[in-house]
Amino acid sequence: MEEVPQGCPGTGSAQAGRGASCQGCPNQRLCASGAGAAPDPAIEEIKEKMKTVKHKILVLSGKGGVGKSTFSAHLAHGLAEDENTQVALLDIDICGPSIPKIMGLEGEQVHQSGSGWSPVFVEDNLGVMSVGFLLSSPDDAVIWRGPKKNGMIKQFLRDVDWGEVDYLIVDTPPGTSDEHLSAVQYLSAAHIDGAVIITTPQEVSLQDVRKEINFCHKVKLPIIGVVENMSVFICPKCKKETQIFPPTTGGAEVMCQDLKIPLLGKVPLDPHIGKSCDKGQSFLMDAPDSPATFAYRSIIQRIQEFCGHHPPKEEHFLSS
Repeated sequence: MEEVPQGCPGTGSAQAGRGASCQGCPNQRLCASGAGAAPDPAIEEIKEKMKTVKHKILVLSGKGGVGKSTFSAHLAHGLAEDENTQVALLDIDICGPSIPKIMGLEGEQVHQSGSGWSPVFVEDNLGVMSVGFLLSSPDDAVIWRGPKKNGMIKQFLRDVDWGEVDYLIVDTPPGTSDEHLSAVQYLSAAHIDGAVIITTPQEVSLQDVRKEINFCHKVKLPIIGVVENMSVFICPKCKKETQIFPPTTGGAEVMCQDLKIPLLGKVPLDPHIGKSCDKGQSFLMDAPDSPATFAYRSIIQRIQEFCGHHPPKEEHFLSS
């Protein structure tokens, strides 16, 4: 039985499809017309479209600014280093699309083909789609209400010609709102492998991440695990570790133990990561010997194993 969104007035209610909590729900139109909880036809259309996509991973965070888009981009870069692996990166952060910048694709435009929108390709095996490609300038503000965001996510999932893809990575905005519900509901029939949740060590971030974990449980979205970003700063000269964001409540490690979910790894704070993102380049290639690169690669390997793909042993993977 499909999970009822929080605040849903119920399909038999006079407020069905008309309540404040109905805004942006894929079933709103059908409920309002008295058709009950019959699913949005787009769900079946997206299921059909996603038959060529083997694995679907959502990257979530409760708090903004914890490095979620950076992680999404480098997860895509890392997976695509294997030329035989086809990777797609979908940016559904409608109001803050940073993926075009991070992937070095600013100024690119979406092209229409007979089979739908074509992704913008970084490499032959790494395609990207973002609302940023639809804006006339990177400085343009996207001032949309929930239903319009919902419609754009539906278009991305249904109308983009993804082709044969091994991994679809979905980069989401912070929170547990319209975009998250839309992505989960539209992909509900297509099987999502799970969510990777990004946090930083301090309690103010973990507090919001607990909400994100609760969201995953409520919508029955499997949790692949948690990544702690900006874990420590390792001085490149003396190699001394410094905690920039002190884990006053034990950080992600203690939280994961308490909630019985996997901690995929900790990524050290490295200023080079921000520089690589600003240049639109892969940090994994720019700084192959950084402790952060080793952490990224170890985490990526664990995600592959969760999805049922067994990469070569870590020493081979690290040298690829």
